[in-house]
Amino acid sequence: MRIGLLTEGGYPYATGEPGLWCERLVHGLGQHQFDLYALGGSGAPRPLPANARVARAADLGGPGTGPVARNLLERTVFGDGRAARRAYGRRERRRFVEAFHRLALGVCGESAAGTPDSTAGGGEAGTAAGTAFAEGLYALAELARERGGLPGALRSDDAVRTLESACRAPGARRGAAAAGLPDHLAFVEHLERTLRPLSLDWYAEDALGAADLCHAAAGGTTALPGLLAKRFFGTPLLVTEYGVQLRSHYLSAAGADRSAPLRTLLAALHGRLAAEVYGQAALLTPGNAHARRWQEKCGADRARIRTVHPGMAADRFAEVGEDEESGDPATLVWVGRVEPAKDLIALLHAFAEIRARQPDARLRIVAVPVRDPGSGAYLAHIKGLAAQLFPDEATGAHAVGENPVTFEELGGPEAPTLEDTYASGAVVVLSSVVEGFPASLVEAMFCARATVSTDVGAVVEIIGGTGLVVPPRNPRALADACLALLREPERRHRLGAAARARALELFTVEQNLAAFRGIYLELLSHTPVRHRPGDGVPFAHPAEAHVPGSWAHKAVAAGTGAPDA
Repeated sequence: MRIGLLTEGGYPYATGEPGLWCERLVHGLGQHQFDLYALGGSGAPRPLPANARVARAADLGGPGTGPVARNLLERTVFGDGRAARRAYGRRERRRFVEAFHRLALGVCGESAAGTPDSTAGGGEAGTAAGTAFAEGLYALAELARERGGLPGALRSDDAVRTLESACRAPGARRGAAAAGLPDHLAFVEHLERTLRPLSLDWYAEDALGAADLCHAAAGGTTALPGLLAKRFFGTPLLVTEYGVQLRSHYLSAAGADRSAPLRTLLAALHGRLAAEVYGQAALLTPGNAHARRWQEKCGADRARIRTVHPGMAADRFAEVGEDEESGDPATLVWVGRVEPAKDLIALLHAFAEIRARQPDARLRIVAVPVRDPGSGAYLAHIKGLAAQLFPDEATGAHAVGENPVTFEELGGPEAPTLEDTYASGAVVVLSSVVEGFPASLVEAMFCARATVSTDVGAVVEIIGGTGLVVPPRNPRALADACLALLREPERRHRLGAAARARALELFTVEQNLAAFRGIYLELLSHTPVRHRPGDGVPFAHPAEAHVPGSWAHKAVAAGTGAPDA
């Protein structure tokens, strides 16, 4: 089977968990041919197995692209507004305005799918707006495929005027009606970046048209080529989401300085796109029940949703997991990215109460390295709070003071590997107020560590009954749960062993590959056979025509397709 694997900013060009998942999929399903279509890919790809190749790659000029390079990319690859407008004749301009007007009406219409005030389906108004959005989207895709020049047209005066008209139309959302010219300009710029996959040269018989199945490694923009492959060639679309793109848009700090009308328009755009992807996908495979609930909220059909937990390598944690006595029995361990969503402030206040009741307790905060320059300010704030809550303590008059809270970086001398980090403590803590699928919990379970977590995201689904769960933003409850495990070694070891068994059953690479192996075959079995030029037609000659014998050869030569009577 030929699989068109759609990725964005990941495999085979970048590292990280999304890239690792795709790499394990490609290596683990060697019986299938994978054609990789990478959005945001640049540089040299990682080594690929024999059953995979980079069919297409497009650098769309994401946030990491410098302003000079981004401007050059837009003008040389996609064209600027003036050039694109001149390239369109009167008929093409009319087609563009009509298509863009339909799309804009869908964005501005009431009860946009995925917005907080909507329900599944969005009612009659939401259904009509969703239909208008889809019609406009595919009309723009057909125009881009035939004539090109779409990115420039989306930034033209025609687009801004059409958007303004849609925002003022009867039935438009109140937030959209309040948008001004700066909001319209910012929105069309964002829309042009979102819809850039429509202008790629991937939609041909020798590209996505040759795939038996399109598998998008994420929703949103990543799945757009899969939508068009289904539109143009009837190729079935499979969408896997371990982190919901719409949820990421809502939680992104990049839009904090945007006006309320602009945020309304952008939320509606991503909601409509998510609803269209979910509606057209042959099957959705969220990585957990938390992502599944988001998809259902956006109108996805429950019958076409199948949860497939992400596969993680368990072998590296085997030695630690089989030694339940390892680790300091008075040490708590926290591992993750240092950011406000992790609520380390609540963790420090909880640990202050723990120290008051168990003075020998210690806390290791191990930060995963990140490239975000803004993360340093929050880390400095946390370190300052820890210094105030826990002054350096010394065991005697001539000893050097030591703080019970340590801050370390993963990969450093104190925490060289994840295995060493989890092995150093007795209990692993998660204090987040926002989470999707916390991989650190699964890693701790592989290491047979008891966990104390806040009830957010997919936490309960991951740990089942093998750990303690407390409400978020509740330092007292967090402290009580940690103390309960620190003071009861037998219970701690029992929960750790159960956690390891659960993780080995649900979250290994093998179970993930087995699930997708079956899904691929299932989707292909439900797809009509498509005959491409040059392919032989199955059963063109009856089976008996291949039986050795002069009568069979005479029948085939005569073109009768059957032996002589």
